[in-house]
Amino acid sequence: MDKNVAFIGAGSMAEAIISGIIYKGLLRSDQITAANKNNRERLKRLEENYRIRIMQNKEAEVNAADMIVLSTKPYDLKEAIYSVKPYIRPEQIIISVIAGISTDEITALMGKDNPVIRAMPNTSASVGFSATALSAGVYASEHHLHVAEELFTGIGATAIVEEKDMHAVTGISGSGPAYFYYMVEAMEDEAVESGLSKETARLLITQTIIGAGEMLKQSEEPAADLRRRIMSPAGTTEAGINTLEKNNFQQIIRECVRSAKNRSMELGESKND
Repeated sequence: MDKNVAFIGAGSMAEAIISGIIYKGLLRSDQITAANKNNRERLKRLEENYRIRIMQNKEAEVNAADMIVLSTKPYDLKEAIYSVKPYIRPEQIIISVIAGISTDEITALMGKDNPVIRAMPNTSASVGFSATALSAGVYASEHHLHVAEELFTGIGATAIVEEKDMHAVTGISGSGPAYFYYMVEAMEDEAVESGLSKETARLLITQTIIGAGEMLKQSEEPAADLRRRIMSPAGTTEAGINTLEKNNFQQIIRECVRSAKNRSMELGESKND
């Protein structure tokens, strides 16, 4: 990909995207530059780990970028945009990976007609397996969306969605990896208590998740049918599922997703508080 990318904000999501881009060979390290508010140690670590460039001359390096990725915390967005907007050229694509902030809000803060693409990846980007949703702002054309899609398809799977659905995306795939990690914590603990080594438990659980994911990806059957195929009457899987049902597992998961979605909405509403 023959593009220069400038990251404004260098937190965990920025690092995951940078890691995935380098891991997949999508861009060279010297095509990526990063800046953040004040954490010079973090920038130094990114420079050492990924050989990217740390922004020294904001005017020159922002101006030279083809894409600018906004990856700050929501409450830092206004200051971040104001720090770079004098140097932004009209044709540059602005990509925001900030939860809860609309493309219209970014356009208003920019005061310019740049194409803005909103993206919601997840931290699996770091190993090239992100699930990323994309939506286009008012000034973004199909071409701009395609360029952004090319970047994120290089580090996982992408889906184009209406911007109104981005809060739901945040609750599902944006925060989703953490839900699975939390479940794995419990499965590992129980496996060890039942006599397995932690290494064996981790291997078996990890491969089970990968296998289930591949089944969902390759099969046309809905998840409910795949689940029922494993459940022999009065068997071990049915015993486990019965415990989940007794403890309202599906309702808990739905409330979990809803809470994350609602928090995404709150972040957008309170960013200037």
